[in-house]
Amino acid sequence: MNFLIRLLVTALAAMVSSYVLPGVKINSFVTALILALVLAILNLLVKPILIILTLPATILTLGLFLFVINAIIILLAAKLVKGFAVDGFFWALIFSIVLTIVSGIMHSIAGSDND
Repeated sequence: MNFLIRLLVTALAAMVSSYVLPGVKINSFVTALILALVLAILNLLVKPILIILTLPATILTLGLFLFVINAIIILLAAKLVKGFAVDGFFWALIFSIVLTIVSGIMHSIAGSDND
């Protein structure tokens, strides 16, 4: 149940973020739900591999390279999800930051417990 709530909150946060950022376009809420699911799968499968492969760069930049990895994940999701478009790397980077902030605020408002 907690996973479904997290998906819904992430989808809503993606919709809010797409309204705020002109370089990101999401066609509908269903597309946002699919995007949230794809992002969850990519974060589960691809992100750990990218983190291990780029560990020296991540250590050298004191963890700031993780923002680049998040932007790559967003760009990969844009290729996989129809109806979701990002205009470039810069917009993917900004979208990942805004999505993290907005979903964090929404999760704190929703009061989801971390059992």
